[in-house]
Amino acid sequence: MAKKLPAKYETKVMPLILSILMTFIVSLVSTIRAVGMPDNFMQLWSQAWLISWLVAFPVLLILLPIVKRLTKVIVE
Repeated sequence: MAKKLPAKYETKVMPLILSILMTFIVSLVSTIRAVGMPDNFMQLWSQAWLISWLVAFPVLLILLPIVKRLTKVIVE
């Protein structure tokens, strides 16, 4: 069985996974919409994904505590 990270890392791992998945999907859709499916699509998409992930991950780390507080205001 693989060794798990301690629970204290949850606040970093969750935004990491979320940012990877969200930027993967959004960059795919955006790239297809912008350029279609040219021969170099994988190169264009991977570059778009990397740039978007490099922005999204730190933004998620910054915004997650704010979003948690706002959610507590909205939800009982």
